[in-house]
This record gives sequence, C-alpha cells and structure tokens, in this order.
Amino acid sequence: MNGLRLVFPSKEYEEQAFEYIEEFRLHNSHINGSGALYRYDNYNSWLDKLKNDLDVANMPEDKVTSHTYFLIKEPEDKIIGMINIRHKLNDFLLLKGGHIGYSIRPTKRNKGYGKQILALGLEKCKELGINKVLVICNKENINSAKVIKNNGGILEDEISREDGVFQRYWIDLKKMGM
Repeated sequence: MNGLRLVFPSKEYEEQAFEYIEEFRLHNSHINGSGALYRYDNYNSWLDKLKNDLDVANMPEDKVTSHTYFLIKEPEDKIIGMINIRHKLNDFLLLKGGHIGYSIRPTKRNKGYGKQILALGLEKCKELGINKVLVICNKENINSAKVIKNNGGILEDEISREDGVFQRYWIDLKKMGM
C-alpha cells in the first residue's frame, strides 16, 4: 500500500487530529496509540506533552520515553491512524501496553492500514535499536491479532486482567531480517 507515511504531529494537523478523536467517540470505539490526545482540549499542550515524552533526562521513574506519530495517507494528507512507540518496557508496559500501541480510524478499518501502520512502526523500532518488540492486544480483537501475526508476531501467552484477556506477542526484528 503506497502513499502512507508516519509523521510526527505538528500544528498543521490540529483540526484533523481532533476530527480523528471525534470519530472514535461517534463510533463508541476505544482508541490506542494516540499519546493520550483524547485527554486534551488544547492541541498545543498535547504537542508539548509529546516533546516531553522524548525527554530522557526528565522522565519520571514510572514512565518511559516514546514517540507518537500520525499515519498519513497521500496525496490527501489525511490522518488514517496513530501509533505510539515506547522506547523500553517497564513493569506496567510488560503486562499491559507493550512497545507499540496503534489505532486506525473506525471508517478506515479492514482496508490493510493496520498492517501498514505496524510495519512502519517496526521500522521506527529498528531505528531506535529495539530489536525485540512486544505488542499486546485484547483476545477478542481478532483483527488486531491478525495484524500482529502478519507482521511476524509470535504469541507468548495470554494474561487475564480485570478488563479482559490479553495476548502478548513478540516480534523479533532480527529474525525478520530487519
């Protein structure tokens, strides 16, 4: 699928970013990988948060550095998805978040964008020196499990939590020739 790229959020995408979040609300759909955009009313504050997410020296002990990107479809220059890449795992992320969280806007699902955003995210992981990537999804989210498997994910285990059963997949980038 050509014409897709990951873009670090900037002011030019402000209106689209809030339209993206609103689409999830309208479809009563859970959102992942947004760098918590849905918690912000002020876009500039969110952009500041994303910059702070990269500040290794001032990162609180219970947090990890991360990059958040928009998946942009060309030539429309439209936000199709979002992905958050955590640079390392802490105890919480090892069980509940993994290295990567991503989402595709509800009206664009089941069109191959999930596979592409994860593939592009794995390229970013390689650039960051993350060679073994953990991706976690709800067991009921069969489409997400397919996306992960199609990108080389190997199921390690399932964990029961208060909010459901979650599958933990590892993707070994070296074994995939990346």
